[in-house]
Amino acid sequence: MKKDIILAGVGGQGILSIAAIIGYAALDSGLFVKQAEVHGMSQRGGDVQSHLRISDKEIASDLIPSGKADLIISIEPMESLRYLPMLSDEGWVISNTTPFKNIPDYPDINEIYNIIKSLKRSVLIDADNIAKELQSPKSANMVILGASIPYIGILFEKFEKGINSLFGKKGEELVKLNILALKAGLDAVKN
Repeated sequence: MKKDIILAGVGGQGILSIAAIIGYAALDSGLFVKQAEVHGMSQRGGDVQSHLRISDKEIASDLIPSGKADLIISIEPMESLRYLPMLSDEGWVISNTTPFKNIPDYPDINEIYNIIKSLKRSVLIDADNIAKELQSPKSANMVILGASIPYIGILFEKFEKGINSLFGKKGEELVKLNILALKAGLDAVKN
């Protein structure tokens, strides 16, 4: 098993949380993990990306070569386009539909959707709306992570444990909300 994952979004959307939970789930599954530095997080609203490599064999480098990513998980649709050159021919893009318009000349959102939909393997999901329906608007990142689970290839329960590990000290209610969001994302791609 090997998965090379690009995590993309903007500062404040929870890219680090997603990386930590995937990393925990992978380690708890007996896999090796390497993560590259996250760039851009010093500025809320600035672009953020991280390379996350998971394998059942030792991993030499934490950077994913161009054209070799198995998965782009994006909390912001335009940010998913930024990393398309990293995607392999068989790779998947899982992206939120809600834009974070942090620049004055943000492209037409329908053009962005059309590019994502034109890919061989893509999933667009309105994670922000799903999170709002759960009365947990800050958990859109967990909805996207849940939608990505079938493409990562690690058991749902391992991600639940990762959420518990990451958010457990912040209270049981926060853990429950994030697990509900994770499940809602998984359910959305199953339907």
